[in-house]
Amino acid sequence: MTFQASGTFDIEAWDAEKPYDENERDGSKLTRVHVGKTFHGDLVGTSTTELITVETAAGPVAYVGIERVQGILHGREGGFILQHSAGSEDGTSDTQWLRWLIVPTSGTGELAGIRGVGQITVTEDGTHTWGLEYTLD
Repeated sequence: MTFQASGTFDIEAWDAEKPYDENERDGSKLTRVHVGKTFHGDLVGTSTTELITVETAAGPVAYVGIERVQGILHGREGGFILQHSAGSEDGTSDTQWLRWLIVPTSGTGELAGIRGVGQITVTEDGTHTWGLEYTLD
């Protein structure tokens, strides 16, 4: 059976470290960022994320990351890991896409066997909403 979950999250920490690649090349810069989140909605919990971001003259245009989530999803307590893939066609929020993949075999506790995909949307007022489609073995 496939389940749908949704909600919002707050970014509690955004700590950009020194550039991942000390040398800007051709106007692009890579930066490592540590992010802490609190989830609300069908998932109540917290997470820590490590991102590598890409910035060009157009602005922030892409990131990849790994996020460890711990919480209660539809009444089941446990954790899982999300793989992030995100970008923007031109550095603006109008053309951005943000996707998640639940890393297979990463589920723990009552979320063992979880698999799925999701996405993040940033609304005009800056609210971060998320959606997740998942199965449980």
